[in-house]
Amino acid sequence: MADPKVLVLGGTGPAGICLLRELLHRSCATVVYARNTSKIPDDIRDKKLLEIISGEISDGEKLAAAMAKCSTIISLLGPDIKNPEIDPELYPKLYSQNVLPAMRAHGVKRIFVMGTVSIKHQDDIWTIFQPMVLVFMKLFASSIYQNMTGLANLFQNTAEDLDWTIFRIAQIPGESDETSWKADRETGEVFVGYVGQTGWTSSIKRAALARWLVDAYESGSSDWVHKMPAVSRRS
Repeated sequence: MADPKVLVLGGTGPAGICLLRELLHRSCATVVYARNTSKIPDDIRDKKLLEIISGEISDGEKLAAAMAKCSTIISLLGPDIKNPEIDPELYPKLYSQNVLPAMRAHGVKRIFVMGTVSIKHQDDIWTIFQPMVLVFMKLFASSIYQNMTGLANLFQNTAEDLDWTIFRIAQIPGESDETSWKADRETGEVFVGYVGQTGWTSSIKRAALARWLVDAYESGSSDWVHKMPAVSRRS
């Protein structure tokens, strides 16, 4: 059985650094697996509860070794809007060919996966914001849009045996330095539900998102298993 550690994928961007800070603040044993681990700030990289493993997601052997240490995955992997010309199936392939097989091989059931509100859900309520996002993505970032929708289809259609949650976000402002993280994690209540419901907004600070993710991990709740909630600051 896997150790009670969290495996963080995509942990070297600003949102990932906030997540690492939150996990360590809450004394959660954490493994971060990333291509460029030099991006991890010096003030947290030597923490005893943090293990850093350098590798590509496509390196199945290294990824499996990291997976074997953990019981839960929190993934912030995703395309960069600044680089829209990517393989439209890149992230679905990374998950289907590497992440999900490694989970099954090592008995890891729980995974939180980052998505965006460009993934539509039947329980979403119409707002002007979501159609605007969809039009923009289809016109100017179609490969990223295809990655997001492909990711949702992958988990819905092939991962019934795993306890997955795709958390959908829109705008995630905020810095990842310690001072900003400490301030931003206290920026009000978090909304978890569907786009357009009472309380939903179009943004959430990165540190507040990290706080919600660690809350969800620590609670062990199955409320959002096999679901795709929109997560934002509550209005």
